[in-house]
Amino acid sequence: MSEDCKIKRWDQLKTQLHNVKAKEAIELLAAHPGMMVIDCRQPKEYSMVRLPKAVNVDYLEASFWEYVRKLPKDEPYLVYCNTCRRSTRVCTLMKNGGFEKVYNLDGGLKAWIDDCGDGALVRGDLI
Repeated sequence: MSEDCKIKRWDQLKTQLHNVKAKEAIELLAAHPGMMVIDCRQPKEYSMVRLPKAVNVDYLEASFWEYVRKLPKDEPYLVYCNTCRRSTRVCTLMKNGGFEKVYNLDGGLKAWIDDCGDGALVRGDLI
């Protein structure tokens, strides 16, 4: 198989996840009003713009897994970042850690803005 024909590891990881487009995520959040929304970006990114009700759990922070592993494994979670690279990693870790209902925002915040606009986003520097 030539190098050009190989499936990228990223795409392989994503095939194992529940990936949802922005409009599907809106429907999911409406159906599950208590769903936890995890923004896995760094605090500075989170402070500038984020989804409503999102909780910042920085994937790059050393205490990341300590926080996540204490969450209920049977609750639903929507996870996002800017482009879906970090959220793919987070969703993979959560799935492997026994979480049952983890949804990855496909394309991340950038896709959300492209598909739904930015009117529903929370803006402002919190730091």
